[in-house]
Amino acid sequence: MASLRNQSLPPPTFLLTGILGLEARSRWVSIPFCFVYAVAVLGNGSVFFVIVKDRSLHKPMHLFLSMLAVSELGVSLSTLPTVLNVFLFDIREIGLDACLAQMFFIHGFSIMDSGVLWAMALDRFVAIYNPLQYAAILTNDRITMIGSGIALKSIILLAPLPLLLRRLPFCKATVLAHPYCLHPNLIQLPCADTTINNLYGLFVLLCTFGLDSLCIVLSYTMIVKTVLSIASKEGRLKALNTCASHICAVVVYYTPMISLSMVYRFGKHASPVVPSLMANIYLLVPPVLNPIIYSIKTKEILKAFGRLFCPRKF
Repeated sequence: MASLRNQSLPPPTFLLTGILGLEARSRWVSIPFCFVYAVAVLGNGSVFFVIVKDRSLHKPMHLFLSMLAVSELGVSLSTLPTVLNVFLFDIREIGLDACLAQMFFIHGFSIMDSGVLWAMALDRFVAIYNPLQYAAILTNDRITMIGSGIALKSIILLAPLPLLLRRLPFCKATVLAHPYCLHPNLIQLPCADTTINNLYGLFVLLCTFGLDSLCIVLSYTMIVKTVLSIASKEGRLKALNTCASHICAVVVYYTPMISLSMVYRFGKHASPVVPSLMANIYLLVPPVLNPIIYSIKTKEILKAFGRLFCPRKF
């Protein structure tokens, strides 16, 4: 009976929300949002293009960096259409299927982001632990297999989430807390038992972000152990310096992601502004900062930019 009743209900329409408390100034708020998106798209697009174009950058570390740029481009482009609709054109309605599709792509590319960060931690461990065999261990074929595995894992684990949400009736208020669709927000709206959805969402979280973060910690434990075995102080500093960009990327990515998860799970009595702000930081800050961090800290990337855009000088 419940399934028949759900089928008879029309598909719900969700209302997207901009920055709470600043709805009247949405046009002005759109200016910094557009600037941030432009920096994220141009930054990650440029890093990806330079690595693909310059054959001297076809090395394991740079190939993983190109994967990170693609996943962060995916996150930015997944949220961009609805963000622009809300802030520029005041179009706030989104259908169920479009919302679930956007949710799938946002979380899918975010999971890929996390997986690539783990792969980059493995890359740094191999480079420090066995530098002579580094290129022989991380061959292009193995890097391709790792990247394909990360993408496949994201698709397989996330595919059931939209299907599980699709079967639930949405008869409560369907106002979302963000200008895009996120699973932690959507799961609060159905007027039915969401135990299966919550359990599967937790399973996905543990299998992706939880497992990836554990692998990153283990990789850096092995890196520190290897670095401490290096005799000279200069050698230890040089080895650790190769990890600086990746450590910054991990901190920039996981800090807002963990904060957003904690707010949704334990901050039910907090102001609605808090999850809205944390979600924007989580989805916008890493794609903006990571290209800047890697471009500044990686000399090869800077030289490649110079050769591409100022060929006479370089």
